[in-house]
Amino acid sequence: MPMQNVEYKAELRDVALARTIAASIRAISVDTLRQTDTYYRVPDAKLKKRETEGQPTEWVFYSRANRTQSKLSNFTLYPDSMARERFGSTELPVWVVVRKLRELWTYQGVRIHLDQVEGLGNFVEFEALICPERSMELAHQQVEFLRQSFGPAMGEPIACGYADLLEAERA
Repeated sequence: MPMQNVEYKAELRDVALARTIAASIRAISVDTLRQTDTYYRVPDAKLKKRETEGQPTEWVFYSRANRTQSKLSNFTLYPDSMARERFGSTELPVWVVVRKLRELWTYQGVRIHLDQVEGLGNFVEFEALICPERSMELAHQQVEFLRQSFGPAMGEPIACGYADLLEAERA
């Protein structure tokens, strides 16, 4: 089922300060996840296979604009078995692999990611799912609140995803 969220990503200059800010706004520390995202080239969108230690593999098919402001992402999640039906059982050509350690926090249902990305550094990301309980307007407001709150710990905003950043590093 297609879903949408509002996202914002930036460099994270001070991880300890980000944790302090998260605690001060009463965000909840959920888990620390070790993730490997394998990206595949597909037309008109992006496809990644997410492997998280201790959790089932999931596939994310998504599209979003590359821009530094908060942006709308359209995505569909597939469990491994459904992804094989949707995208075929033949292994797709790998574009890039992203490995990261992700501290997951939540604030009023909005995901806060403090990411340490292998080969790139530290980043913060906010994801507000648009759903019956959260309109697009509210999602933008919540992401803006988090952007302002975490400002002292953040560096430059990031327009693209980690796969694009790694690709640029290789070029």
